[in-house]
Amino acid sequence: MPVTVTALPCLSDNYAWVLRAPDGRVAVCDPGEAAPVIAAVEAMGKGLDLILLTHHHGDHVDGVKELVDRYGAKVLGAKADAHRLPPLDIVVEPGQTVDVLGVPMKVLASDGHTRGHVALYFPECGFVLCGDTLFSLGCGRLIEGTAAEMFDSLQRLAALPAETLVCCGHEYTQSNARFALTVEPENVALQARAKEVDALRAAGKPTVPTTMGLELATNPFLRARDVATLARIRTAKDNFR
Repeated sequence: MPVTVTALPCLSDNYAWVLRAPDGRVAVCDPGEAAPVIAAVEAMGKGLDLILLTHHHGDHVDGVKELVDRYGAKVLGAKADAHRLPPLDIVVEPGQTVDVLGVPMKVLASDGHTRGHVALYFPECGFVLCGDTLFSLGCGRLIEGTAAEMFDSLQRLAALPAETLVCCGHEYTQSNARFALTVEPENVALQARAKEVDALRAAGKPTVPTTMGLELATNPFLRARDVATLARIRTAKDNFR
């Protein structure tokens, strides 16, 4: 049985992701605060073995110290981001494959939102932890990186199998859908997804994980044909209200 992944809401609209191995070991990705993670771990009757980080922003790392102090968890993050991440026990670089909870994890470069951002892909388990690079129906703001870097990162993710679960860092899907419909108003798959998202949110349910195949059919950022198109729609989204 592979490692499982579950969304864990935290802060106002963030998701940390809880990973659980068949042998009971537990990891968490991008804990923006500690309390929800502690509650989830205690409910499982387990400790916390590992913390995975995609990038350095506070809403993805601010819970790390408390979790390390409480559980002695090891921390994994990217070498290029190490100078501004919490202290790392395991340093990784894009292109590496490392063992995480007994399964291989591939480290993918995903610059654009920030420099040194990584996505963490579990091929045997069928999911990718993509932080703030790819969202359901959106992508991250270009805070440090360029449109060209984001385009490359999105294309790298788009090459993953269509059934791959996309585990992103925020619940932005409903607002992303409103913008996406201004870009591709005739996209039938997008229209259907927007209705599904509205129903999920009305029921208080998360809209993620999504799948790479669904994003390829509906996400205008992932569907952008070139860097110029991506830059244009990213600028439009930055100014969308």
